[in-house]
Amino acid sequence: MSAEESAAIRALQRGDIAGLGPLFAAYQLRAVRTAYLIVGERQIAEDVVADAFLTAYDRIGQFDDRRPFAPWFYRIVVNGALMALRRARRRDAGHAADDALGPQSSAMPGPDQALLQQELRHDLLAAIDTLPPPQRAAIVLYYYLEMDEATIARTLDCPIGTVKWRLYAARRRLRRQVEESGITTEYA
Repeated sequence: MSAEESAAIRALQRGDIAGLGPLFAAYQLRAVRTAYLIVGERQIAEDVVADAFLTAYDRIGQFDDRRPFAPWFYRIVVNGALMALRRARRRDAGHAADDALGPQSSAMPGPDQALLQQELRHDLLAAIDTLPPPQRAAIVLYYYLEMDEATIARTLDCPIGTVKWRLYAARRRLRRQVEESGITTEYA
């Protein structure tokens, strides 16, 4: 944990909401992308993250400052995203894919390759969107946030065996969808 992050957390623990500033700067973008990959709608993802920061402020007393802040905070984000998804599904809310959220390449691809990468990203996001929410959360935490299985288990508050099963089932389902749809990863 950086000195700035530690100072921000101490400020929050004293009740100083200004401590959210450095944490917001450090985690906001990745948190929105994480929430988006779970809920599939940008505005809902932004609302989830705003609520997550307020929840972190309200519950900072529950944070163990001997541990890293990121997994604790992302747990709040993922739980909020899963709750928002359940509410949205009950309202039969639609989902829209946003191609701007994929990883960005530093090399400039040619027009043909850029189009293929965009199509691949869209197809993969659409395939991920079909996963059950617990599997989707596990995939996002593992591949996007690059958390290991033990950290995911702590983040989702479930046994590591459950995380492994969710990742296995999600990969199997995604692989089957890729094979059935003919998605090619040649240019990924």
